[in-house]
Amino acid sequence: MINLHRLMIPVLASLALGACTQSSLRLQPDFGNAVAQDTVAQIADPDAQYRGTPAPGSDGSRVGLAQTRYQQNTVIQPSSVTASGSASIGRADNGGGAPAAGASAGAGR
Repeated sequence: MINLHRLMIPVLASLALGACTQSSLRLQPDFGNAVAQDTVAQIADPDAQYRGTPAPGSDGSRVGLAQTRYQQNTVIQPSSVTASGSASIGRADNGGGAPAAGASAGAGR
């Protein structure tokens, strides 16, 4: 015969632990809104309607011409003129300018 005490100890222990839990779970009214907003932001609209003229890079004929130039290895390089008007891309002087008058190439030795 099963000992009644051995059966009652786990039952009473589970009831005692159940009393320690919160009886009602209280969440903020906006709980889950961030996840719902992120989910909506990641789903693309398959029938998106945009107003105005599309950006130059999104014109289909221009993209086709660019792809053809890429395949023929005749890509038009972008302009290297900066906002200040000097072509400094690829140079390491970073606006330092020319060395001062009288400075020699071996002055730092």
